[in-house]
Amino acid sequence: MCPDAESGCTVRADRGERVVNEAAALPNAGRFFEIRFESIGGLGAHAAGQVLATAVVLRMGLNGANFSSYGSEKKGSLVRSFVRLGPAERPIRTSAPVETPDVIVVFHAALLRNPATLAGLRKDGTFIYNAPPRLVPEELAGLPRTARVIRVDALGIAVKEQSRPNAVLLGTLCGAFPFLSAETILEALSEEFAGRHPEAVASNERAFRRGAKEFEVLEGVGRAEGDLPVVRPEPAWGYETQPVGGIIPEPGNTAWNDLSASRTGSLPVFNRERCIHCGVCDLVCPDFCLVWDDGEKGGRFERELMGVDYRYCKGCLRCVESCPASAMTKKAETPGLADRLRVPLFPDLIG
Repeated sequence: MCPDAESGCTVRADRGERVVNEAAALPNAGRFFEIRFESIGGLGAHAAGQVLATAVVLRMGLNGANFSSYGSEKKGSLVRSFVRLGPAERPIRTSAPVETPDVIVVFHAALLRNPATLAGLRKDGTFIYNAPPRLVPEELAGLPRTARVIRVDALGIAVKEQSRPNAVLLGTLCGAFPFLSAETILEALSEEFAGRHPEAVASNERAFRRGAKEFEVLEGVGRAEGDLPVVRPEPAWGYETQPVGGIIPEPGNTAWNDLSASRTGSLPVFNRERCIHCGVCDLVCPDFCLVWDDGEKGGRFERELMGVDYRYCKGCLRCVESCPASAMTKKAETPGLADRLRVPLFPDLIG
């Protein structure tokens, strides 16, 4: 794929097709327009970056680049997808991560707890995050006071339309930035799925169009002044950078791991009055997130289930499917719900 600046059109190198399209004007002519998708595995951030970059290069007369950074490809793994856009006559000679983005798009609200999610946003930037209406997470106070903050219930829309959050968030991105042609990017999104999953094309279109319309611009959210500083959350520790005393700043054992970002909209809610403390849920739980304690002295049960430590629950809902007494039920995860219902598994170690 390459832009043909002289003819004012683009060339599709794999098929030799020329797609005539007047070049879009970027918001800031003097620099690249940079986008960072913050996500987890399974929500489609990598595919969203590919679709966006493909559309702007092949159909919008711009130059563009996309690549993603992630660890093991599994549900819950941290994923960052970077998109860099520029005018057709300006080559993109860098493949460095986007550290000072014009736009940050957050696919999962649990990622807001990590300061690196907000890091580097420009003072005039735009912050788009996936969350249901009502509560505004306190972490967003760390955004620049002058930044634009947009909330969209991408997961809720995706569930209703039988799509994925990436289609909704691409629509919101186009709604927030008119220079990104919504019809052009929707066409690229449809082509991405037409061959492998043709049944998803119509549902993705509905989700995309709802995302372009059903977002909310929030006022008075950020409190920070100026551009946010760049944070590199995973430094390459070595002899020169190792903290004094050999400290490991982010322990990697299972007690310290936080799996809450693995949940994609639902969690199990425990009703103790209905529980028969049979232990079936504990047998099927892959993450040992259920909290047990001694039963009442002289009572019916020697051990009783106390609740769920949502720090370690990735929302597989096997406990809900297996409970013979319906003491575990599936609920939509609204902001703050897990924190209110959580029963700590290691209260003396992690509060």
